[in-house]
Amino acid sequence: MELPVKFTEKMKELLGEDYAKYLDSFEESRHYGLRVNMLKETAQHLQTRNAFTLAPVPWCGEGFYYTEGERPAKHPYYHAGIYYLQEPSAMCPGAVLPIDVGDRVLDICAAPGGKSTQLGARLQGVGLLVANDISVGRAKALLKNIELFGIRNSVVMSEPPGKLAERFSSFFDKIIIDAPCSGEGMFRKERDMMKSWDENMLAFCQKEQGEILESCAQMLRPGGMMLYSTCTFAIEENEKRIGDFLEKHGEFSLVPIDKSHGFSDGIGEFRHCARLYPHQIKGEGHFLALMQKEGYSEPINLEGEVGEDEKNLAPFHEFAKTVLKITFKGTYKFFGENLYLLPKEMPSMKGLRVLRTGWQLGTLKKGRFEPSQAFAMGLSKNDVQNVADFPLEDDRVIRYLKGETVEADGKDGWTLVCVDGFPLGWAKRQGGRLKNKYAVGWKWE
Repeated sequence: MELPVKFTEKMKELLGEDYAKYLDSFEESRHYGLRVNMLKETAQHLQTRNAFTLAPVPWCGEGFYYTEGERPAKHPYYHAGIYYLQEPSAMCPGAVLPIDVGDRVLDICAAPGGKSTQLGARLQGVGLLVANDISVGRAKALLKNIELFGIRNSVVMSEPPGKLAERFSSFFDKIIIDAPCSGEGMFRKERDMMKSWDENMLAFCQKEQGEILESCAQMLRPGGMMLYSTCTFAIEENEKRIGDFLEKHGEFSLVPIDKSHGFSDGIGEFRHCARLYPHQIKGEGHFLALMQKEGYSEPINLEGEVGEDEKNLAPFHEFAKTVLKITFKGTYKFFGENLYLLPKEMPSMKGLRVLRTGWQLGTLKKGRFEPSQAFAMGLSKNDVQNVADFPLEDDRVIRYLKGETVEADGKDGWTLVCVDGFPLGWAKRQGGRLKNKYAVGWKWE
């Protein structure tokens, strides 16, 4: 292993006598983590299922380490959205930012979705989650993870932070900034990242970080809280970046972060920030700064979307009457042929590049309603009249996930296919056979 020379010099100065311990951490095995989806399962209950060898991540109540060699991504529970695979230190920002049920929350650099799925689960279906990533390609991966988790009250978009600031002034209660950075904290886990590290990259990241902070400052309401995080050790991207921001914005102040899990104080006057070092915790390098905007105001209410005429919803209501056991309250809206149930707090997104607006229920095809994969993932077994619930060890689970037709007795019609009670997707049952409607792009390979 050969670290960049300038990086080595900076780390020796930063860590002092701890530098040798930091180097020793490169000889240790990396840590693997998963985070339980609290919309569908409890951390305690997942442990009792004995699907994996789990040990708690101390700074995240729903987080666990799993053993190297286990393959939770190749398990039906992953396809049921019961957990998200996430490096343990990366669970910190979503755990540290205080979230109240009903908050309006913005994840400004959201892809691939680790923090968004964590925040969405903490909202418990109430309030609004706006998950944004400037890269459309990355935002598509973000969208899949949000749908897999069954998060109903989210908007997924792909816009520059400055454009969002023009539309959402003082709108959000909480904002999380997982800022683009030089990635020094990931060198131990991903050695290839060292190749792209240089002073030019640091300068580029600092500029991006400053611009994102400025935009988010505009979007946070007085009294709201903002969490800034990086996966780097560079003071220029961490304490100095926060110092420059606070000097310009006297209305913001740092909020102390709990350090009881092996975290270190921030450097110098920024002791309220938190630093995570791989030689002190079971995880990679991270930096956290929690800030609050002074004062108090209710979030500004922006113009919302106009709901759909009831006559246009007749095919969906007919489907719901024969397939569902529950009804939904909210604003229904067609975008093209796709029908969505919009979050209560959602303003109009006209003119913005939006990949998903609320909960996609399904598609209107030739006057008939066909339910979506996202709709299935946001339901529970008890919400649907016809269910095919297979135990984990049943070979029909994998066959269904591969897109095959499987056999299952029951009433003909739309059927929710589940594993151990957790939805996987739709099928249409006829004569004891389930015609597979699992999303093509999600199939088990």
